[in-house]
Amino acid sequence: MSQSKTAGPVPEDKKAEEEQPRSPREIRLVMVGLVVTMLLAMLDNLIVGTAMPTIVGDLGGAEHLSWVVTAYTLATAASTPIWGKLGDMYGRKGTFLTSIVIFLVGSALSGLSQNMNELIGFRAVQGLGAGGLMVGVMSIMGALVPPRDRGKYQGMFAAVMALATIGGPLVGGFITDHLSWHWTFYINLPLGVVALAVVIVTLKLPKVRSTAKIDYLGAVLLTVGITSLVLITTWGGQQYAWGSKQILGLAALAAASLIAFCYVEQRVEEPMLPLTLFKNLNFTLVSIIGFIVGFVMFGSTVFLPLYQQIVQGASATNSGLLLMPMMFGMLVISLVVGQAVTKTGKYRIYPIIGTVVMTGGLVLLSTMGTETSSFTSACWMIVLGAGMGFLMQITMLVAQNSVELKDMGVASSTATLFRTIGGSFGVALFGALFNNRVTDTMKEKLGEQAAAGGGVKDPGQMSPAALRKLPENIQDAYHHAVSNGMHTVFLWGAGVAVIAIAAALFLREVPLRGTGQGEKPAEAPLEAAAA
Repeated sequence: MSQSKTAGPVPEDKKAEEEQPRSPREIRLVMVGLVVTMLLAMLDNLIVGTAMPTIVGDLGGAEHLSWVVTAYTLATAASTPIWGKLGDMYGRKGTFLTSIVIFLVGSALSGLSQNMNELIGFRAVQGLGAGGLMVGVMSIMGALVPPRDRGKYQGMFAAVMALATIGGPLVGGFITDHLSWHWTFYINLPLGVVALAVVIVTLKLPKVRSTAKIDYLGAVLLTVGITSLVLITTWGGQQYAWGSKQILGLAALAAASLIAFCYVEQRVEEPMLPLTLFKNLNFTLVSIIGFIVGFVMFGSTVFLPLYQQIVQGASATNSGLLLMPMMFGMLVISLVVGQAVTKTGKYRIYPIIGTVVMTGGLVLLSTMGTETSSFTSACWMIVLGAGMGFLMQITMLVAQNSVELKDMGVASSTATLFRTIGGSFGVALFGALFNNRVTDTMKEKLGEQAAAGGGVKDPGQMSPAALRKLPENIQDAYHHAVSNGMHTVFLWGAGVAVIAIAAALFLREVPLRGTGQGEKPAEAPLEAAAA
């Protein structure tokens, strides 16, 4: 594999400024702007996730439950590597601010949606901006704070996670119950204005101008490949049979696009996603783990509120509150692990523990039925959240520690990309599995004609309020159908999570960089896997 060329010499003032250690006060001021932006991104997921059953129940269609999220995640996945590369080439501050503006425009348009097609399209615009939010936060932090010292600043991110965890479901549920779901998108606007102002004032980075050309062909090929794969998981066995010409055609398109992408990336001057990154064993393994974390996290947050509202009878507000145990477990463990890594410089044990605990949480959640209490489901969610808490920060930390500072943006975007693609696959695959199991159960309980006549064959068309108006026998059948759907979803999730356990076991304990950002990363080559 050929080495990619450099986009030209890095300006000496830029190099000196980024490699110069920042004072704790300066870093704290910058972190304020970053955590406000992270709050913006996290609140959107939590608020919209809580309101999703009502949104889809209002606009109709089970396929739309997946597509409202899939359009967002597809756009995020497609734009993520572009944002990361643009930040490395032209400066992180400008691209970061641009992504915030696009996200806010998409939020406003989503709130104005009058039908499902508009909502899906505007969610895609929102996703384009979202692709740069987390990449910007992580790459800027990675450039300013060395990996060994990053745990000192985890408290700020832990605080914003707590605020989003507590406030997001509450705000989303309150808006859904007492206002209109349109306001779940409008709420982003005032927070986004604050984020823009804080970032502009506090974030001081050198301006950069590269003479290299953007890898547009690579971006297009990667987008086509990702989109084709997600469409396969969304349509396969649902809209089209797995052996249909549509699915086989998408599979061929995905394979051709990704093969061509790999070919192009080895030959362009400034590749969108340098394949040389994957020569590092740890980078490859944490990319796999990050994919599975996204797979599990997105799938859980989309479908758990549906179970809580339909089967456990919770309101939108209460279902948001009932998600808090999972988020709280994630928050506490993430904070503790961050501090421990800073103190000891060791991290390998945490992904191993995290993948095992996450798998156990999924198995426990698969046991939920129509009689499962809210307390029991909360305990299982704590286990799942704790497992993800071991992994959320570590995967990004290891990815950034595996590259030089000049590639911080592309490393951050690649790690984020794999998590985003995992989320897209998780929602699409979980949606297909869930809908199939619900439909089969309704046929078993009521017969095919009765299920269709009851209007509940498609779970996306049934809001909690509409379900309560149906005869008791149909309600009972639908409760069992949703419970069976959850069992299938989480059992398959546990099977996928086993792969993350295997990947974590092969991670190597590579020393974290200390206070010198200019240090080259320690090597963990793929050849070391045989050692």
